[in-house]
Amino acid sequence: MPLVIDNPTHESCSLPECIEALGDLGFDAEDPASIHAAANWLRRLANNREFLGDLLVDRLAGRGGEDIASGYGPQAIVLSRPQGNRPNAAFLRAAIWPSRRDHVFQTSGAASFVYGAPHDHNFDFLTVGYCGPGYASDYYEYDYAAVSGYPGEAAGLRFVERSTLSPGKLMLYRKHVDVHSQLPPESLSVSINVMRLDPAQGWFDQYGFDLERGTVARLLNPHASEAFLRVAVASGAAGALDYAEWVGAAHPSDRMRLASYEARADLCGDPAEADALWRAGELSGNRMVAGAARARRAALAGL
Repeated sequence: MPLVIDNPTHESCSLPECIEALGDLGFDAEDPASIHAAANWLRRLANNREFLGDLLVDRLAGRGGEDIASGYGPQAIVLSRPQGNRPNAAFLRAAIWPSRRDHVFQTSGAASFVYGAPHDHNFDFLTVGYCGPGYASDYYEYDYAAVSGYPGEAAGLRFVERSTLSPGKLMLYRKHVDVHSQLPPESLSVSINVMRLDPAQGWFDQYGFDLERGTVARLLNPHASEAFLRVAVASGAAGALDYAEWVGAAHPSDRMRLASYEARADLCGDPAEADALWRAGELSGNRMVAGAARARRAALAGL
């Protein structure tokens, strides 16, 4: 489960002070000193019981707030932009967690807030409970390197515990390690996160899981290049098929290789042709492609 960080400080800071400090420090989850420093500023910000309410009231009243944005869906508020061009540049985000009694939950449903949707993350982040009782999570761990990533693959999830992100509780979510299935809080809650900006993040997989079967259910962060490749092949553009064949054989991204097979399979005129293509994928030597190919061949055979 995420690492709980003991930081009982009663000091507080303003949002601008926290933003400036993180701009100087950054956030590198591979460096214990960086984790400690960023967590200390996050806890100080969480001890400021007024900053978020004041910020939101000012925004609602039209008094500034231009830097506030929502880039992660309806429940997330981005509180700062990454400062500087350093590899470990960090930014702040607040997340709103409605309870089952809240109108927005009843009208939008649990899925809109990722409740009951077990998943990992392809980035490290710090989080602290800010207000409300906090969401609960069933926590699991798994070995990312042992998973190829195709739907239906056994994920080797290991249950750890159920716990709640209570006010003041600080945790480090570790990319490709921690899996959680979140549950609505008893009443409206807010958490604050320190996020790291990583330009390569989109190429690292993030998965949704099927807890009942213990398997990978789906990929949560498809890359635009996968869609571009499929459109190019489907359009019949000159050279697209040759390029797709190269991608399927030699691209460094497993997901792009699989997208190549999927794009070419869409062109197959009959099941026998599709089976031959997927048989080649099964023998390709790529774990993700081979696993997906076995599933596609079984579906074609009606098994």
